[in-house]
Amino acid sequence: MKDEIQDTKNFIQELSEVLYNYISGIAPSGMEFILHIVIKIGLLIGIFLIIDFIFKVIINSGSRFFHNQEKYPILNSIKTSKVTNSFAHFIALTIVGGIQNFIFTNHLPNTTFFIVRMVNLGLVLIIAGMLYRSLTAFRNYFVIKQDFYKIMALNAISETMKILGIFIFSIVGICVIFGIKGSTIVGSLGAITAVLVLVFRDTILGFVTGIHVATSKSLKVGDWVSIPKYSIEGNIADISLLTTKITNFDKTISSIPTYDLLTTEIKNLQVMSESNTRRIKKSIYFNINSFKFLTEEDFDRLKEINLISEYLEGKSIELKKEKENLKHSDKIVNGRQLTNIGVFRYYAQKYIENNPDIDQNGAMMVRQLDITPQGLPLEIYCFANDSKWEHFEQIQADIFDHLLVASKEFDLQVMQVSVKV
Repeated sequence: MKDEIQDTKNFIQELSEVLYNYISGIAPSGMEFILHIVIKIGLLIGIFLIIDFIFKVIINSGSRFFHNQEKYPILNSIKTSKVTNSFAHFIALTIVGGIQNFIFTNHLPNTTFFIVRMVNLGLVLIIAGMLYRSLTAFRNYFVIKQDFYKIMALNAISETMKILGIFIFSIVGICVIFGIKGSTIVGSLGAITAVLVLVFRDTILGFVTGIHVATSKSLKVGDWVSIPKYSIEGNIADISLLTTKITNFDKTISSIPTYDLLTTEIKNLQVMSESNTRRIKKSIYFNINSFKFLTEEDFDRLKEINLISEYLEGKSIELKKEKENLKHSDKIVNGRQLTNIGVFRYYAQKYIENNPDIDQNGAMMVRQLDITPQGLPLEIYCFANDSKWEHFEQIQADIFDHLLVASKEFDLQVMQVSVKV
């Protein structure tokens, strides 16, 4: 094997010697040196391209047998990210670095030194590209697997590694080009650590946030979120290292710092979309001066309302029995009495319980809140069985259209309506 390699070297040297003498003979006077350098570099580039092309064809032709993404997710993710191309570049450049010394042997010694450094620099850049493409391959793998939380973590890692990689490989490239010892630069990094932390503050915070969000699985791209601090509500379009983009429902796009995902209150409403339910929490404010006890005439009139007719019949009999042994039973304030606000509250409860657009398995209640200067709030709390925005708003509007008008039947005066999300 060694003899075959040596024979190959000798063959290359003989060809290059013939080529060197030929160029020396045809080159214009004074241009021999420049022409030799150009030809040598051109030959090396040509050899690199040929070897690189051959290895690409060999590697990529074999990958055609593994085109099924579901069956071969790893191979497909590597192919898509073009890691194999970087591998072919590396092999080709390594071969070029090994044979460059045998072209124009004993001639142009200064160019050999220059070419060696350029080859080494090229290898550094190829390794950097290979590492970055490897991160892309990991991301493609989880895209195929549809593991969005790990994609988010890899996005944070890859963006951070890209920035740090540019910094580190820039230092390595400078060391290679100028022949500086790595220990000299590494030794000085301690003095600029504080500056680096200050410059990359947002990068570091974004990296930590990306890892936290991915591991806690609290958010992912596509989630429907609400951020009260910025009055933003929409779907997460992208979570990168520095910024998070949210597509608002009005078709605008908002961008917030990614580290705000850790420090700001964010409501993830995606669970409502996935369960196809959405909460209704809305209050009607009534004028307290319109509240009253129900009279016999009120009983007779309200008994005609189907949802509360049985309730009023039962309460009417119950209250009459209590008054039989009650002193001053003619005085309406004595004993238990029904009020128009209380009966309306019962009516509203029955109305949402019988509404087909309300989730009957969720919580349903009509309750009084603390009295305010605007009146007594009567809150409707339930869940619509359709989380689609326009359908939800239609369901909510229909309920309150009905209740606001129905309150007039109970002689109630509405002050205003308040919504809580």
